Amino acid sequence: MLHDPVYREKYAQNLKREFPRIPLYGTSPADFWHWAAWGEALMALHIGYEAVAPFPLARTDTPDEKARAAGLPPKAILRADPAAGCITLDTETTLRGIPPEAWTYKLGNRCALDWVLDQYKEKKPKDPTIREKFDTYRFADYKEKVIDLLACVTTVSVETVRIVAAMKAAGR
Repeated sequence: MLHDPVYREKYAQNLKREFPRIPLYGTSPADFWHWAAWGEALMALHIGYEAVAPFPLARTDTPDEKARAAGLPPKAILRADPAAGCITLDTETTLRGIPPEAWTYKLGNRCALDWVLDQYKEKKPKDPTIREKFDTYRFADYKEKVIDLLACVTTVSVETVRIVAAMKAAGR
């Protein structure tokens, strides 16, 4: 019920300052079980997001000759292009075929895919001593894990948008 867009819109002001209250939708037990099934599906998606079937994203790998010649890993980019439905991970790898629905699912004010990309960006500490001794994170070490995570998060996003749309269309 708390994911229902109609509920969120109707009680937007209350939700800013109070605990949410659960409304009773429908007039029959069948209506209750319909909403319960949506809730169960959303919980399964969000709690077990790493175990969902990965979305079939098209991966394109083009070798970065300059980086390879210099003996370096490809440069991390981690940029999303919702209009084109693609994510550029680094100078070699691009993921395509991300549906528009995946970009509409938000965690707070950001798309779930953008949130994942932001968490894996390489950030350099300002202090030179810390940068020298403790800056060991390299995106190339986690690239395959991030690709798998993005495919799973895409599935979760698309399914969540589908379920929420069904909630919005349901009678109350």
